[in-house]
Amino acid sequence: MLTDTSVLIKEVTQSEISDVLSIAKATWEPTYREILSKAQIDYMYEEIYTATAVEKQIQDQGHIFLILYVADTAVGYASYSLREDKESVYKVHKLHIHPDFQGQKYGRALVGHLEKEVKNRGARMLEMNVNRYNPAVRFYERCGYQQAREENTPIGDFWMNDFVMYKELC
Repeated sequence: MLTDTSVLIKEVTQSEISDVLSIAKATWEPTYREILSKAQIDYMYEEIYTATAVEKQIQDQGHIFLILYVADTAVGYASYSLREDKESVYKVHKLHIHPDFQGQKYGRALVGHLEKEVKNRGARMLEMNVNRYNPAVRFYERCGYQQAREENTPIGDFWMNDFVMYKELC
């Protein structure tokens, strides 16, 4: 775990949504350009990463966004929520670290913080969908997540081809 005192992870406020969007803009295309078409990348980005879309995720869908700052620079974010259909199971919806800060243990710090947050809320399990071709699958496995199953989900005219990954938190 990081011992850097200049690292701060906190819940996103209205005024920090722009920081989330800035990180998303820097990470989205580089993360997916090798595994999704440009049309799908653009479509999904516009559906998920506008200020209005993020506000809706927070207010209407119960997503809690976390943001990671290093020396007052926003470098990563995550979002999660309780699964309504499964007691004590939380779902990670997003987790991205700005490309300039990847490989410096900030992703692991954000995952660890998120796990503590949901555990404090009563979670016994944390799960997420990760594109089957995303190199981040290996990162999550190193963090203790396992592949439960494959899942294909339509989004507009496209498909998300994911692994559902999980980690027992007890």
